[in-house]
Amino acid sequence: MSADKRIPVTEETRKELHELKEPGQTYDDLLKELAQQRRRDDLEMRFRELEDADADELTSLEDV
Repeated sequence: MSADKRIPVTEETRKELHELKEPGQTYDDLLKELAQQRRRDDLEMRFRELEDADADELTSLEDV
């Protein structure tokens, strides 16, 4: 069971969200999409950091 909640935002933020929203898309759907994209971006950044760390610590096969 879901309950409606209000999220206070500035008028500027509301306008930005409105511009991002597709016709027929709810703000709830838009916010879910933005949250999911943020999680993907964060995960991708962590993978890049791990790859960079591994690259610094690994020995090239040519050097073995």
